[in-house]
Amino acid sequence: LSFELINKRGKKKLQLTKGFRKYFGKEKRQAIFYQSPTNIKGTSFLTFDYASATKDDDRWLYLPALRKTRRISGAEKGGYFLGTDLSYEDINLNGKFSEFDYDYKVIGSEEIEGKLCYIVEGIPKTAKIKKELKYSKVHSWIDAEIWMLRKSNFWDLQGNHLKTLIRTHIRKVSGIWTAHLIHVENHKTKHKTNLTFSNIDYSTPIDDGLFTKESLISGY
Repeated sequence: LSFELINKRGKKKLQLTKGFRKYFGKEKRQAIFYQSPTNIKGTSFLTFDYASATKDDDRWLYLPALRKTRRISGAEKGGYFLGTDLSYEDINLNGKFSEFDYDYKVIGSEEIEGKLCYIVEGIPKTAKIKKELKYSKVHSWIDAEIWMLRKSNFWDLQGNHLKTLIRTHIRKVSGIWTAHLIHVENHKTKHKTNLTFSNIDYSTPIDDGLFTKESLISGY
């Protein structure tokens, strides 16, 4: 997974990572390890996404410069992830929908690249969740044929249009529909992020030990 960060003046930074994901029943664990550039190499991120609504997801960030692993609290999940235009929760969900955080309703339909999409509005369930996510509402365009997210618009806590996320280059890998490019534009800061997925492998087994705080430090 590569992160291309583009500031408002058009200056670009490229960050290269390897990402791993595994399901333990209904619990999803995800680990991201940074390979370059040098100033961020060795940084790693681990999430435990629990199936229960009563249990907060766990997130840890290892920063090699500080030789410290920091737990990201639920109150911080709306914060931006390592200079990108995605929040910690956006990274965690990866195009999925949270049944615990939002109330949803269909508000219309529209075609994107010739594909019919349902437009779904998500409103945070409580004031506390709204504050944590830092979104007052989200509109999502869901492909009516393959049930994949193609586009999202996000509004900030003041009701301003904050950012737009677009998922493209959607094709099957091992029979699984997969987005290979995600473009995010922050309308407030004029900053942009491009995420490009490559060498996607859904079949190779992954050792459980990779999803530990110890592996954040030692690497994959």
